[in-house]
Amino acid sequence: MPETKEKLKKDLYEKILAAYGQAVKAYRKGDCAKAKELFKAFLEKHDTEKELVDRVHLYLALCENREKKETISLKTFEDYYEYAVYKLNQGDHGEAIKLLEKAKTQKPKEGKVSYLMALTYRHMEETEKCLENLKDAVHKDKFFGILAQNESGFEPLWEDKKFKIITKTG
Repeated sequence: MPETKEKLKKDLYEKILAAYGQAVKAYRKGDCAKAKELFKAFLEKHDTEKELVDRVHLYLALCENREKKETISLKTFEDYYEYAVYKLNQGDHGEAIKLLEKAKTQKPKEGKVSYLMALTYRHMEETEKCLENLKDAVHKDKFFGILAQNESGFEPLWEDKKFKIITKTG
């Protein structure tokens, strides 16, 4: 009999961990709405699991914080560009590209957008897109070629033949 009781305890704890894991997975995917829903459901069912309940409260606070940050009102070219720089610095390359594309629609002749897109694609290891955007930036203002030659983010491409042609170092 004691073995059965232990097994039931273990099975229940595994279900609790699975529920917690599902919520954390949603959070890590960036789906805060779903994560909040799962975390709240977890609290309703498993409020006695002190160790996990504390973590759930932390994740709920993070979700709230993330949602507040994401409600920033972006209107101008500068808004999109500066927020893209912020996202790039956070390592959120996909979001940075989306913001830069919106900035580019507002000022298509602005070379710094193409330059930052090139740098972002370089961080994403998408060399062709990087070089296309760098070429566009240099075409708009030759200064970006000089800048790219000294930008550590482009260092892996400094010996690349296409990079040298674009920046006129080859």
